[in-house]
Amino acid sequence: MRLLLLLVLTACGDASVAAAPSKAAAPAAEGLAVAVFAGGCFWCMEAPFEKLAGVVSVESGYTGGPEIGPTYHAVARGATGHFEAIRVVFRPDEVGYSKLLSVFWHNVDPTQANGQFCDKGDQYRTAIFVSTPGEKTLAESSKKMIEGALERPVVTPVLDASTFWLAEDYHQDFYKKNPTRYYSYRSGCGRDKRLEQLWGNLAGS
Repeated sequence: MRLLLLLVLTACGDASVAAAPSKAAAPAAEGLAVAVFAGGCFWCMEAPFEKLAGVVSVESGYTGGPEIGPTYHAVARGATGHFEAIRVVFRPDEVGYSKLLSVFWHNVDPTQANGQFCDKGDQYRTAIFVSTPGEKTLAESSKKMIEGALERPVVTPVLDASTFWLAEDYHQDFYKKNPTRYYSYRSGCGRDKRLEQLWGNLAGS
């Protein structure tokens, strides 16, 4: 029973819950921009961006794979080519893409190639998805800076953006809907401990 409880508290989601196909995210409204990041469990990537002035919304979902309308059930089992990811809609005149990149790096372990923290598998790898040449230049430049700061290889790829499929409703803002499970998961997965090791007082910033 104790082992079962530990597994529940350290699992990002429940692969048995959802089976309905996901829907593609709608285009951002005029004047807004979109940034897409994969940082392991998408539950843990929403809050750092939602607190930023200039960010309009943060949505959890799936991207980077060829399948249409992937479900959490399939993605979590590693049965698709998708990453768990977040889609950040923001006002570029209030918050720059470079700031979003900084928040991304300080909330992941970019040296881990097999997933993130306790979550193993390609679906939990880190990635930056870019839509313009300018974003690509900034992302690759920031990656070089992070490699220099950490003095070790950064395995996070910079990839071309593709369709972003929205995750099921119960995943959206999970940290607000179910804080007990959310914080138990973060602790049990070793996320905060590893971020502090890597980034010190910049962790999560």
